[in-house]
Amino acid sequence: MDKEDKKKEDKPKKSNFKAFLRKRAPFYLAGIALIAISAYGVLTEKNLEGFFPEFTSEEEQIVDILMKYDGPNESGLTVMQAIENKIKEEYPDEKVFDNKKTKVELNILKINSDEYRIILNFQSHKGAINYDWNVNANSEKIISNNPESKYIINLVDFYD
Repeated sequence: MDKEDKKKEDKPKKSNFKAFLRKRAPFYLAGIALIAISAYGVLTEKNLEGFFPEFTSEEEQIVDILMKYDGPNESGLTVMQAIENKIKEEYPDEKVFDNKKTKVELNILKINSDEYRIILNFQSHKGAINYDWNVNANSEKIISNNPESKYIINLVDFYD
């Protein structure tokens, strides 16, 4: 009897968990790969902000005042979202931000100690859209200098 007990102790018990994993490991790996691929696509998707150059802290503050402006009630659509929506309307069924011919130029000019002029030029293979605003750093007041800019500000101001 002692020999039989020793043989039972010497033999490792087969783990049901290991057998379970061996059978299903390829399916789990395939599932993980699909999740990783789909997450990579979402994380690497380009947007308007990805085209902006590096700014000084002062310029960054001015750009934030403009792009994060979300109307007098401070809720709803931001200027950045409104511009992206306008571009998506102009280029439906296209990933215009992934196109090599797409260029975005953002210029910040200091008018006086409190006021800045921001010019955003969006150029693609189909044409160009130009926006022009004056931004007051102290009062955070935004003034549109052309019809396209005025449309964006009105859209943000009256968005429900």
